[in-house]
Amino acid sequence: MIGPSSTAAEIIASLRSMRSEENIAGMARYGIVTDNALGIGNPALRQIAKVIGPNQARAEELWASGIREARLLAIWTFVPRMLSSDDIWRLAEEFNSWEIVDTAADLLTETPGWRKLVEDFAADDREFIRRTAFAMIAGATVHNKNEPDATFLEWLPLIERHATDPRNFVKKAVNWALRNTGKRSRACHTSAVLLAEKLAGMSDTTARWVGNDALRELRDPKRIAKLK
Repeated sequence: MIGPSSTAAEIIASLRSMRSEENIAGMARYGIVTDNALGIGNPALRQIAKVIGPNQARAEELWASGIREARLLAIWTFVPRMLSSDDIWRLAEEFNSWEIVDTAADLLTETPGWRKLVEDFAADDREFIRRTAFAMIAGATVHNKNEPDATFLEWLPLIERHATDPRNFVKKAVNWALRNTGKRSRACHTSAVLLAEKLAGMSDTTARWVGNDALRELRDPKRIAKLK
């Protein structure tokens, strides 16, 4: 049985014993990178993360294994305040899938200086690092309850700037950030809709898609009624 005192090697050995070829095939159909996957579902992994608890040094070892499941456990057991900017960039250099990016994004918005990370990641031309910036915005609109609306409104120009990036994993994250910003509050909704309308009217195909897709959700009367 693994627990809080288990080493990274013991945890990885336990993970290997849970390998499922059938699940690996299923994950691949959802675009999950399975080169180093064991086919363990996220609910089971989250339960393991809860059992072993946070441990910065062990999380570093789990990440270094390169195994999908171990890396997810690492993300869920890192101690956010202990991650320096250099640590975070070292992790980001190895982001290679939307799943890892989107899971890590929530962790990163709990770290010191996360707002600057959004700007820096967006400026990086690498697809998964740029995606991280907008996944962080999308996640923070929901999870960072105490963050003022002004933070997200100030990022609308950043969303507009990168709404023409045609790469699949970037454009979907830009769209996600815009939609989530618009769903955060009435003030954010008004500004997000204006930007979505602007993008929808642009000549750029990607920008039009980002805008039109966002408008379909942001104009939903049921969603508007839930805004505060």
